Amino acid sequence: MKTFLLVTCLAFAATTLSAAEWTGYLMDTMCAASRLDKAAAHTTECMKSCKQSGFGLVTKEGKYIKFNEAGNLKALNELERTAKQDELLVKVSGEMKGNVILVESVETVEAP
Repeated sequence: MKTFLLVTCLAFAATTLSAAEWTGYLMDTMCAASRLDKAAAHTTECMKSCKQSGFGLVTKEGKYIKFNEAGNLKALNELERTAKQDELLVKVSGEMKGNVILVESVETVEAP
């Protein structure tokens, strides 16, 4: 029993320690290939139209980081929820695995 509790605690700690947050503009993968420099002006309407390509985050350094499949669904839910038409600045929490964010949450935030 002690071993089980120890393993459970260590697994929880590893998960908790590896979680991170990023803030940037939400963008679909198709448009990111050619319009990365226009991420702030990218519209929610276009992202909804290009949803099959998946989503990701454009960082302040101009890098595009793709979401995993669960993250794509969370991003689409956020697009449906928000009233914003463009400048969709979001905070994403999750874990980076390779070049993909394993998304836990996507939340619209106001620009500073």
